[in-house]
Amino acid sequence: MEARDADLRKELDATLHARRELGEEYEPALVDSFLEKVEQRLDPAIDRRVRRQLAEQQMVVARGGRPSGQSPDLGFGERFGFGMISLVLAIPLSAIGAVNAGLSGLFVTWLGIFGVNAVHAARPWPWPRRHRGDED
Repeated sequence: MEARDADLRKELDATLHARRELGEEYEPALVDSFLEKVEQRLDPAIDRRVRRQLAEQQMVVARGGRPSGQSPDLGFGERFGFGMISLVLAIPLSAIGAVNAGLSGLFVTWLGIFGVNAVHAARPWPWPRRHRGDED
């Protein structure tokens, strides 16, 4: 890799030297030529990395896992945060419901808060639940 970097450094030095000799009017052509050489060096490395990542993702999927590009299920911290935010928002919502519709407005507000949290909690857990009898 260091030899390739040294070769690329030599190419850059030659391009800069040619720019000094030829003048500014040839600068776009020299830069394009240098960038084309850089691209030729990078393309094989990028192709290898992409192929390696695809192979790794295929192995994960084949083993029954989830590819890294997909969003995972919610973890405990995210569920806890959702619950806390809903409770914090419950205070002003309760006040609004009680002021505008009295006790029935308060009841409907808390029924909605309960419903949102119940639906959120019904989502599957990201890890298998262990029962007391399951020991490794």
